[in-house]
Amino acid sequence: MKATSTAWPTVRVAELQAPKRYALNGGPFGSKLVSSDYVPEGVPVIRGANLPEDSRFSVRDFVFVSELKADELLPNNAHPGDLVFTQRGTLGQVGLIPRASPFCRYVISQSQMKLTVDEKRADVAFLYYYFRAPRTVEQIHNLAFSTGVPHINLDILRNFEVRLPPLPVQKIIRALLWTYDDLIENNTRRIRILEEMAQAVYREWFVHFRFPGHKKVKLVPSSLGPIPERWEANSLGNVSLNFDRLRKPVSKMQRTTRRGPYPYYGAARVFDFIDDFIFDGEYLLVAEDGSVITADRMPVLQLASGRFWANNHTHIIQGKPPVSTEYLYLRLCDLDISGYITGAAQPKVTQENLNRIPVLVPSNSVLDQFDSVVCDSFVLLRTLKEKNRVLQSTCDLLLPKLISGEVDVSELDIDVGDVAV
Repeated sequence: MKATSTAWPTVRVAELQAPKRYALNGGPFGSKLVSSDYVPEGVPVIRGANLPEDSRFSVRDFVFVSELKADELLPNNAHPGDLVFTQRGTLGQVGLIPRASPFCRYVISQSQMKLTVDEKRADVAFLYYYFRAPRTVEQIHNLAFSTGVPHINLDILRNFEVRLPPLPVQKIIRALLWTYDDLIENNTRRIRILEEMAQAVYREWFVHFRFPGHKKVKLVPSSLGPIPERWEANSLGNVSLNFDRLRKPVSKMQRTTRRGPYPYYGAARVFDFIDDFIFDGEYLLVAEDGSVITADRMPVLQLASGRFWANNHTHIIQGKPPVSTEYLYLRLCDLDISGYITGAAQPKVTQENLNRIPVLVPSNSVLDQFDSVVCDSFVLLRTLKEKNRVLQSTCDLLLPKLISGEVDVSELDIDVGDVAV
């Protein structure tokens, strides 16, 4: 007999944990894990940066603790195949540690919780998608404590209710969604490689000064140190066009009635897709407030192309010819901006401080050569990002329909073999 969605039982997350100690647990309390515990290498610590929206799990931007410290924090250890949830800050984040992980164990931070799933009851990848669904994220936000930084606790996660289809149906749903995610992740890897290649060329030419014909050009003093003759030390405000005056926020409630094809950008990501656009072209977005700096103290940047809308939490700039927008992007990718940030509770990069950021401006001939070298990489990069937007949009439409049972998949004949979680 076919199991319909109306017959799916509701179970608590606590009922889905593996029958072993510390299967469902939060991060270490207070002083048990502090920045002075970090070491150059060892056991990685999972933080919010490792649970990005465009990936199941990121193995970049880790900090580490010693094996001895990880043993001391044994209840807070996580392992390949575990789910990790954000407890405070960006609620609704969830990550799935890959089984083919380069590390055999991790430590979760004070802001995370982890779940080892009982595989006889639930498919871990199905639960990952369940907790990514917009309705689930909304439920989590509704349960959060709003005093101070929004947060939930282990008790809330433990008692959170999941509508659980039969295990074979879970695996079909997981297999369908995993296919989309695999395509997105493959494109994301290619995007990262293209960016790294462009960054490598940038550093070779404009940091190490090994550009074409460099042996014939002498270095002269400047405010940025020795630079090639006929190059100039300038500021971002002088070599860019700023479009902040055109930004316009659209509330979350308004966006629900304005669904459409155009990305709606915030400080660090695309928040939504709406029915109109403000900008059309190639732009560099620099986070203005909130999440304005990476773990490496670089600015939070987005390259936006085509038609899009942007709110007032991100600066909108273009390069002023002959300086290209792509050149400015690579310059800022390589710059520590911690000295340009104001505000403790709410970090901010003001337009005044943004304009002060130093920029090395090469000669026109070198800029032209550089743009021609990296042009194809950025064209392909934009194409891959657009493909990911389409894939993500399709996946976002499909996800709630599958998780709710609105789309019945119980009779689909597809391969649901184990995925490389």
